[in-house]
Amino acid sequence: MLENKAASRYAKSIIDLATEQNALEQIKTDMAFIAQLIDQNSELEAILKNPIVPLAKKSAILQDLFSGKVHEITLAFLKLMVSKGRSEIIFGAAKSVVKQYNILKGIVTAEVASAIELTDSNRAEIVALVKKSLGANEVLIKEKINADLIGGFVLTVGDKQYNASISQGLNKLKQELAQGVA
Repeated sequence: MLENKAASRYAKSIIDLATEQNALEQIKTDMAFIAQLIDQNSELEAILKNPIVPLAKKSAILQDLFSGKVHEITLAFLKLMVSKGRSEIIFGAAKSVVKQYNILKGIVTAEVASAIELTDSNRAEIVALVKKSLGANEVLIKEKINADLIGGFVLTVGDKQYNASISQGLNKLKQELAQGVA
């Protein structure tokens, strides 16, 4: 919990600086790249979290990995995190930057689980529905196929879920029959 708060504070700081320097888009892209790289590379994550690894070694590794590939603000941010002994929360801070950026820009992520692949018109309807109900500027859709749904879909946005699956309808009917309602 404390790590999340610290990561969030670091993220807010770099977002403020990036906004001031007109580099917000690049910094968000950099942080998404860094979060993805750490997520996919368990060795890098272990090095960043290991208190035995010297700070100079961590800094050199990050310099080698990201020099010339990310904005100088991002590189300075990574060096600062390491020098302050906070390299273990770089991953959390990077994810928090992307999350805070999305909130700032009105970008919402909608997760859709469906029995079959969505058509373009299905995607457009879901995007329109989410934009209208949440007032979002942009909707990113993460799709997942779940054959157990039989048909329909389950839409999750944040902590809200809309279940329009056939399996949900069948389960509801089964419960009503069991209770003698139907």
